[in-house]
Amino acid sequence: MKKRLFLIILVVFGGLLTHTNTSHADVTVYTPYTGLSVTPGEDIEYTVDIINNGNSIENVTFDMQGLPDEWDYSISANGTNLQQLSIRPGSEEDIRVVVTVPLKVDKGEYQFNLVANGNGENEETLPFLVNVSEEGTFKTNFSMEQRNMQGHSDSEFSYNATLKNQTAEQQHYALGAKAPKGWNVQFTADGKGVTSVTLEPSEEKNIEVKVTPAENAKAETYTIPITAASGATSSNLEIEAVITGTYGIALTTPDGKLSDDITSGGKKNIELVIENTGTTDLTEIDLKATTPPDWETEFDKDTIPTLQAGEKATVKATLSAPNNSIAGDYVTTFTAQTPEATSYATFRMSVKTSTLWGLVGVAIIIAVIGVLYLIYRKYGRR
Repeated sequence: MKKRLFLIILVVFGGLLTHTNTSHADVTVYTPYTGLSVTPGEDIEYTVDIINNGNSIENVTFDMQGLPDEWDYSISANGTNLQQLSIRPGSEEDIRVVVTVPLKVDKGEYQFNLVANGNGENEETLPFLVNVSEEGTFKTNFSMEQRNMQGHSDSEFSYNATLKNQTAEQQHYALGAKAPKGWNVQFTADGKGVTSVTLEPSEEKNIEVKVTPAENAKAETYTIPITAASGATSSNLEIEAVITGTYGIALTTPDGKLSDDITSGGKKNIELVIENTGTTDLTEIDLKATTPPDWETEFDKDTIPTLQAGEKATVKATLSAPNNSIAGDYVTTFTAQTPEATSYATFRMSVKTSTLWGLVGVAIIIAVIGVLYLIYRKYGRR
């Protein structure tokens, strides 16, 4: 009898033990992306499936365990913050879990768990792993990918910068630049010229920086400091504008006079002045002349090898008129040309008949008068 009673107790206890070991959770929590890499100040968003495997309605509440200090989270469904979720048997619902990484955080891996409690008895845990890829800072970040640009002094340089508020408070940033004398710097945000911008925590804004060099800025590299500053924080960066110089050339005469007289069949020496009006040296300046038909031009040198910025060179041109030139005005165009710049000077020459022909004409007239006088004396009294 005692042995029989012992067997009954053993069977009952064994059944209870077997029931306990084979029990399973009625609620399952699942999301595919449990390990993510983020930067400081970033929000991590998870879509989590809450599955009711049981035969009765489950009222599920949630908690976050092991979340680091200063980190924050929220749980919502259909845009509404969630305290408890009710799920029908054999069904599932989605929730949105958002974890906010603080701006000031150490680089490294962080682990925490989402805990789902079903009907106060069934607890299911979903582990998360977050890798913070860089050291967090509580500051302003003013950055620019392309800081160096090149062009002539009459160019406009345009730089694209990004301003990010990596603090926990709203910041009003004043934008400023220390440009060389005569230079102009303008800031543009959202298509409008600005001198300041306001950013919320973790907000960033694209800032366009337009730089106009001073007139006739010399060919060299100019560094311009740019600043975004608020009462609590600031950030600086430097941009470079490389001026390659401007090209300019002017052709004229020493006194600016572009006209003269010449006799038919004669020659006239003309002094020409070539000036480099740009900020870059000019090389291989060719001199040419376009003359009326049968006229000729010679230069004492028809090429200037080098002319430095701001300097002048003098060239003599000899202009020859043909012997049969009729009295009147004739135009010759002088040209000073390089691959980068060209200048023209239109010179007007007035042709006058030779003095010898004038004397000959006077002599003929006198001779005609004399002949008429003799004829008159001989035949006039008859």
